Amino acid sequence: MNSTVLHAPELETEIKALIVSSLALEDLAPEDIDAAQALFVEGLGLDSIDALELGLALQKRYGVAMSADAQETRKHFASVNALAAFVAAQRTR
Repeated sequence: MNSTVLHAPELETEIKALIVSSLALEDLAPEDIDAAQALFVEGLGLDSIDALELGLALQKRYGVAMSADAQETRKHFASVNALAAFVAAQRTR
């Protein structure tokens, strides 16, 4: 894991690339994802299986642990912005 803390735009770009690669979204480029758009249902339209795969990819890439609290986890997965804030907060601990 890279020990330097990324600024939000770089971290958002990395997370967008991680979403595309880990979920094999071949018809989508990272730059096509709006960091503020919803990831599930509307927005990107991801589902619960995608959430599990993305959670594992985030854990592997950044070493972050997801909360067992479903409501808390849902909040983190709301958008790329929310995921970037979660990862950044976990890295400073």
